[in-house]
Amino acid sequence: MRILILSAALLAGTAACTWVPIEAGGKAVRVLPAGPVAPGCVAKGEIVVTVKNKVGFYNRNPLRVQEELETLARNEAPSAGANAIQALAPPADGSQRYSAWQCPPR
Repeated sequence: MRILILSAALLAGTAACTWVPIEAGGKAVRVLPAGPVAPGCVAKGEIVVTVKNKVGFYNRNPLRVQEELETLARNEAPSAGANAIQALAPPADGSQRYSAWQCPPR
């Protein structure tokens, strides 16, 4: 019984942690709101990112999963030649699609 309680406590403690750090290039990437993209932005393609949304039988916090997906997309954007991303759809099963954009400086 102690092992079960200790395992549950450990799982709950680690499930709240963010496992995806923002990289230097990702810090400069803007997250665009849904809707039309600003004039002057050029499409650079799509980025698909995935994280674990479940740990064993435990479903991770959906907001934490969404934050990690956004961070991954921001980290990937510079390699696509983009400085902005926009979610194409809500996260589903730990995966999300983003459009990548190269926008003029603000």
